[in-house]
Amino acid sequence: MARLTINGKSQAFDVDPNTPLLWVLREQVGLTGTKYGCGVALCGACTVHVDGAPMRSCVVPVSAVEGKKITTIEGLAVNGRLTKVQQAWLDNDVPQCGYCQSGMIMAVTALLDKSPKPTDAQIDAAITNICRCGTFQQVREAIHAAARA
Repeated sequence: MARLTINGKSQAFDVDPNTPLLWVLREQVGLTGTKYGCGVALCGACTVHVDGAPMRSCVVPVSAVEGKKITTIEGLAVNGRLTKVQQAWLDNDVPQCGYCQSGMIMAVTALLDKSPKPTDAQIDAAITNICRCGTFQQVREAIHAAARA
């Protein structure tokens, strides 16, 4: 039995300890904002926060996150109020197909928590998520806009 705290709510799951966190989030909890992309932690579509740090949930076993605070894209907005990153995403027309967006927003949120006014070099180093639509310029603009907010 795995006990996880997801978006502030503690829950128990009867899953194999090696089950990737992504599948528990999507199939057991029903939080489908976190996406499956590559399955090998390269694309970042599955990025969530574990104790505030961005992690690629497709390769993290539930046994590694027991007792830690897990936040998904669904847990960012509070009482329907978007975060500054989510608002900057909309204001800068970042989403195209939208598939990578939740993981990208989670990675950017963690970056701004660590570096509130990141340089382009810090953005390049921290944001390794892949956007197949190629919205990287809008992503950069949204990051700087959120940093100014």
